[in-house]
Amino acid sequence: MNLSLQESVDLVSAIADGTNAVEGVDVLVAPPFTWIPGVKEAIGENRIFLAAQNMHWEARGAFTGEVSPAMIVEAGCTHVILGHSERRSLFGETDAMIDRKAEAAFKYGLTPIICIGETLEQRERNLTAEVIEGQLRGSLKNFREKRALPSTSLLAYEPVWAIGTGRTATPEQAQEIHLRIRNWLAEEFDGPAAEEVRILYGGSVKPDNIKYLMSMPDVDGVLVGGASLKAGSFVPIIRFDS
Repeated sequence: MNLSLQESVDLVSAIADGTNAVEGVDVLVAPPFTWIPGVKEAIGENRIFLAAQNMHWEARGAFTGEVSPAMIVEAGCTHVILGHSERRSLFGETDAMIDRKAEAAFKYGLTPIICIGETLEQRERNLTAEVIEGQLRGSLKNFREKRALPSTSLLAYEPVWAIGTGRTATPEQAQEIHLRIRNWLAEEFDGPAAEEVRILYGGSVKPDNIKYLMSMPDVDGVLVGGASLKAGSFVPIIRFDS
């Protein structure tokens, strides 16, 4: 819940200018619902994907304050973030809700970015693996029952203790969890999901740690928080290998 419409338009324009020559990197922005049309217009023909920060699983109905998958598709989005730690902790979203949203996203042609991650207390109690696998089982229940997960799915590991705190999981810690997630995918799903699903890391990603994070074999990208609000920090993250 940051930036005015003009600030958002200026930001995406600066991102486009700073990354047009970058090859082999997908760039995505996720503005607040109210700014999606304006940001879509500012993106124009530039190679930047557009996401919503959340959605309801129903297409329409008496759900005051919610936004449907059909609405965000019509607004120009191709992706949607689901189960962000703030949605889970502040608004009580459950794995079962994320599961329904992910199923609805694919039904309407959206690519979901499904977030999972443990709190500091859970990590200190050595519950990280248990929490991560539990969130995966619950948030992908419908897909598990079919043993099929679209390979275009995106998973984002965001250790809650490293979001906005300045603390970052070491690249080795991120790699350990990402590999565990990939092995879990291989056990649960038939087909190419384990190899092709991209697993992002989110948690105080900055220009000075992006290259090391991206050197890990199972870190396929990053879900950037505060550093994405300024072109001066977001563009260097995108251009980390340039």
